[in-house]
Amino acid sequence: MSQRQHFEALYQACADPWNVQTAWYERRKRQLLLAALPRERYRHAFEPGCGNGEMTIALLERCDQLVAADFSESAILLCNARIQRESRRDLHLQKLEVPRQWPQVPDGGFDLLVVSELAYYLSDSELGLFSERCLQSLAPGGHWLMCHWRHEAADLLQAADTLHAQMGANTALRSLVEHREPDFLLDVWEKL
Repeated sequence: MSQRQHFEALYQACADPWNVQTAWYERRKRQLLLAALPRERYRHAFEPGCGNGEMTIALLERCDQLVAADFSESAILLCNARIQRESRRDLHLQKLEVPRQWPQVPDGGFDLLVVSELAYYLSDSELGLFSERCLQSLAPGGHWLMCHWRHEAADLLQAADTLHAQMGANTALRSLVEHREPDFLLDVWEKL
């Protein structure tokens, strides 16, 4: 079973497979993630791996325009249904197989990238392309937030600590926020 099929099956079996709407871990992490953003408002943001849209709804309160993407058709439908109820027109929801597919980058680049619970599902080669595309599409002075669960799981291809250390070692980025706890890592970098 491919990764895409795996996630599709998860979303078809349950609209909230990780309990992101109700679990204390998820609600708390979301609040910390939003509090870690250095700016109150962002012009153009990109959220790859938007899932059912729980974080997407929260990001819309802080972004003028938000591109949210997922490769699961079921996740996109769930996210779209939530957004329709909110009547939000500042969201551009796309079905993309990131990093192979990438959204159109606005003039000047995205000033915010939110990568939460996604990059550790990427193979080494996919992670290299993902990192390259994130950096290319991020505006100078833009913020790149990454947040990942630190525990092991059968479907993870990267360890969160290693993943965050690799991104943090990039000389094109300056660390702004580092949050470490037993369950997850949260970093915010600024593109130089």
